[in-house]
Amino acid sequence: MIMRKEEMQTVMKKAEILIEALPYIQRFNRKIIVIKYGGSAMLDDHLKKQVIQDVTLLKLVGFKPIIVHGGGKEISTWVKRAGMEPRFVNGLRVTDQPTMDIAEMVLNKVNKSLVTMVESLGVKACGISGKDGNLLNVEKKYSNGEDIGFVGDVKKVDTKILYDLLDRDFLPIVCPIGMDDDFNTYNINADDAATAIAEALKADKLAFLTDTPGVLKDKDDPTSLISELSVTEAKGLIEDGTVAGGMLPKVKSCISAIDNGVHRVHILDGRIEHCLLLEIFTNKGIGTAIISDDEERYDEQN
Repeated sequence: MIMRKEEMQTVMKKAEILIEALPYIQRFNRKIIVIKYGGSAMLDDHLKKQVIQDVTLLKLVGFKPIIVHGGGKEISTWVKRAGMEPRFVNGLRVTDQPTMDIAEMVLNKVNKSLVTMVESLGVKACGISGKDGNLLNVEKKYSNGEDIGFVGDVKKVDTKILYDLLDRDFLPIVCPIGMDDDFNTYNINADDAATAIAEALKADKLAFLTDTPGVLKDKDDPTSLISELSVTEAKGLIEDGTVAGGMLPKVKSCISAIDNGVHRVHILDGRIEHCLLLEIFTNKGIGTAIISDDEERYDEQN
C-alpha cells in the first residue's frame, strides 16, 4: 500500500517533532523535575488527563518527575459545605483548626486521585504529604504580622523519602501539608512547598502550572509573552512594576529557586493542552523560562 502525500507529510512532521525532542530527552535523562500542579488544570477533567499524561511520559523517557499539587478551590468548596465561610488575608487562607482538618482531608483526597490516574497509565506512583518522613518541617506563617492560623512556612526539607521513592522508580506526588517542631499540622502554599522541595533536591527544573501565559511585558496583552528572563532581568521587572499582582510571588519564588541551586524554572499556562511537553521538548517553548545570569539563552543558541 502506497502512502498518500498528505499522510507522508503527517508522518514526517511527527518524525521532526521526535527529532527535536531527542536532545532534550538525552540532556535531562535521570534529572529531577518538580512540577507544581494547580489552577484550572486541576479543575478541568480533560486538562487534568493531559497534565498527567505529560508527567507520565516524562517519567517513561527517563526524567525523574515529582508532582506537588494544590487544591485551594476544592478546600473552599468543602469549607462552605461544612457551613463555614472561607476567609483570606492578603491572599492567604485563614486556617483555624476546623479548616485545617478539612484542608488535610481534601488534599489527601486530591492526592490519591492523582495517584490513581498515574497508576492507570502504567507508572508506579506514591502519594505522600509533607508529614511523611518529616518531609516538610514548618514554622508558623504570619501575614503582615497578623495571625492566620495553621499556615506554615517551610523551614526545612528532609529529602530522604523522596530519594527513596525515586530510587525505587516511583513517581512521588506530594500534598502541601507539614508539621512544626511540636508536630502540629499546617497548611502550606503549594508554590512555596514546590519551591522548597526543588531547592532541597537541587532539581534541574521547576515548573509552575498557572492560569496565565507566563510573564508578560503588558499584563493585558497575551502576545507580549517573555520567553526567557535572567534573574537580573526578572528583578528589574519587579522593580519597575511590570511584574505585580498574583505574578509577583510566583516570580519571587522562581528567583529564590535559581539562587538556591535549581537550574531552570518555568512558568506555564496549564490551560494549554500538553503544556509541559511543549515547553520542555521544543526549542523555544510556550511559557516563560527564568534562568541564571550566566545560563546560555535560547536566542544565543540559534
